[in-house]
Amino acid sequence: MGKEGWSGRVRPGAPGSRTTRLELFYDLVFVFAFLNVTALTSSDPSAANLYRCLLVLGLLWWCWTGFAGLANYVRADQGILPLIGFITIAATFLLALSMPGAFQDQPGGLNGPLVFAACYFAVRASQLAVLGWLARGDRERLRRLVLLALLPVVATALLVVSGVRRTADDGTATTVQLVLWTVALLVEYGAGVALGGTYWAVVSAGHWAERHALMVLIALGESILALGLGPGFVNGLPLTWPVVVAAVTGIAVASTLWWAYFDTLALAVEQALHRARDPAARARLARDAYTYLHLPIIAGVIFFALGIKDVLAEAADPETPAWGDPLGPFWILILYGGVALYLLSLVGCGMVALRVLRWPLLVEVALLAVLAPVAVRLPELQALVLLALVCVSVTVGETLGGRRRRNRVRQLALEEQRAAEIEESRWRGEHL
Repeated sequence: MGKEGWSGRVRPGAPGSRTTRLELFYDLVFVFAFLNVTALTSSDPSAANLYRCLLVLGLLWWCWTGFAGLANYVRADQGILPLIGFITIAATFLLALSMPGAFQDQPGGLNGPLVFAACYFAVRASQLAVLGWLARGDRERLRRLVLLALLPVVATALLVVSGVRRTADDGTATTVQLVLWTVALLVEYGAGVALGGTYWAVVSAGHWAERHALMVLIALGESILALGLGPGFVNGLPLTWPVVVAAVTGIAVASTLWWAYFDTLALAVEQALHRARDPAARARLARDAYTYLHLPIIAGVIFFALGIKDVLAEAADPETPAWGDPLGPFWILILYGGVALYLLSLVGCGMVALRVLRWPLLVEVALLAVLAPVAVRLPELQALVLLALVCVSVTVGETLGGRRRRNRVRQLALEEQRAAEIEESRWRGEHL
């Protein structure tokens, strides 16, 4: 599209563009949203609520990835895009506020399911409206975008119907509602597979990789918040040895999760995205390795955060046994299963983007599966210590065993960073 087509209202992205401050502002809303996602399950730990948590997270992630794709295609902090961004931020915040009543309306106030559905539609419609305006001179692309616009309409209609149908808290109503939500999710994600490049057009590989890495960082930060601000935990209890053990082991697990993603994998996958010169190949990689496989990465961290948020509060309470009550099957699924889901997603991401199998992570998942029947009978803090020992041991082993490849990936990333810094310094010297 020529410069006159943009008319100063939006400015196209560039191959070297990076994350803007407006996007970081938008991501702050997701800190609050992730906290509310865990609240869906922590209030009533059950299989149905766990599935609700996944459904809400799936739709929330789709809202976020739409904005990330839009900000990759155009500059989010230029022209009319800040206004669109603020509308999206407001709608997303209301979406997060409505999460506790997204499945069943609470007494007083607005109808929770309808507010959630309306906010979801507002976020998706604002994103597609910008893309439609940009494509107004391209009849074929505009036709495809009109078809795309039908998807959030269908998904929103299903959410509305699910809220209207939920008139009682019985098994049939719950099943019907969960089915409708699942179909709504499949409509959006299934269309993403079928339509491919219509959704994903990655102008800046660096921006795309950075945006998703920041979201993983935000999710990990949520686990730290859950550790420190859980109900009656560190800030509300005396600093006893159980509290110290819980804090140190919780940080240890979170640190190994950070290392497993950021030390090498994030750099290597970004380099693979840069090397994908063909637009269609880059779009597939962006979709599969980032949009789709990063969702279970985020979900795994949130499950881990959910586990330490509620379990450790009881374990450190002076009124409970010194190391807490036995963990139990549900919380072992959340705590160990969340870490396992995160690790398996990293393995999948490496396979899709790099054609490399990270077998140490598979060993770690196998160890967690073998130890889970033992940990389920252990007190909460002892089960967490066992989890930390497995995570730290495998992380150290993988790092030492893969030093050659690790050094090559990190050296390439360092050279890229230095080259960018030199170019920026040269430009500043000439123009500032």
